[in-house]
Amino acid sequence: MKQILLITDGCSNVGISPAAAAAEARSEGITVNVIGVVDQGELGLLGAEEIREIAKAGGGMSRIATPQQLSQTVQMMTRKTVTQTVQQAVSRELQSILGSGDMTELPPAQRSEVVRVIDELAESGSLRVALLVDASASMKPKMAAVREAISDLLLSLKARSGTSELAVFHFPGRHDGDPDVVMDSGWTSNLANLDKMFYKLNMKGTTPTGPAMLKVAQYVSGKPIYSDDEDGMLRDYVV
Repeated sequence: MKQILLITDGCSNVGISPAAAAAEARSEGITVNVIGVVDQGELGLLGAEEIREIAKAGGGMSRIATPQQLSQTVQMMTRKTVTQTVQQAVSRELQSILGSGDMTELPPAQRSEVVRVIDELAESGSLRVALLVDASASMKPKMAAVREAISDLLLSLKARSGTSELAVFHFPGRHDGDPDVVMDSGWTSNLANLDKMFYKLNMKGTTPTGPAMLKVAQYVSGKPIYSDDEDGMLRDYVV
């Protein structure tokens, strides 16, 4: 199960449309889910609309949350999106076997068994989540809530019986490196200290959501992606 979880306030302003990038990720078998932390007023409305479009194009879910609601929303989204991913896979299997992916067409006993299998796989199946965090200037007042939400996300992933791996990215990148996205951590199941990396972020710059998402999708699908090394040099990551 592969997914990108994007946390943003919307209103991208550089590069390819985020919805187009999400559609590209979906074509690679990656679900894109989005949590929006938006402001009030017209800017917030525009951001919320973009967030919904990204999730729709990426075959995922979107939720709008205030900073106070963010932590709970991240945990809820993680549980729901994992179950949704399993349901989609089961529906495809039913489609190939029965000619229909609609579980309601099954007899009650078989439908109950399918639901049981979905619940079991959602808890025990292998999961990979690429967390992509908007660190543009407009997100600065919301970053404390984002850190808390990420900490709770890690607890939720560690509580699963199946293998959970997380990769972490933020955007925009650096002028002397990749300007679109920075990889903070490659795939790891050692989740103990990942939330601490967000205390050193320098919130700045534009919002290249689409280009950043494309590069994260490349990484999740196993293609090369460039990222900043500790010495400021670029290197390839290949799964």
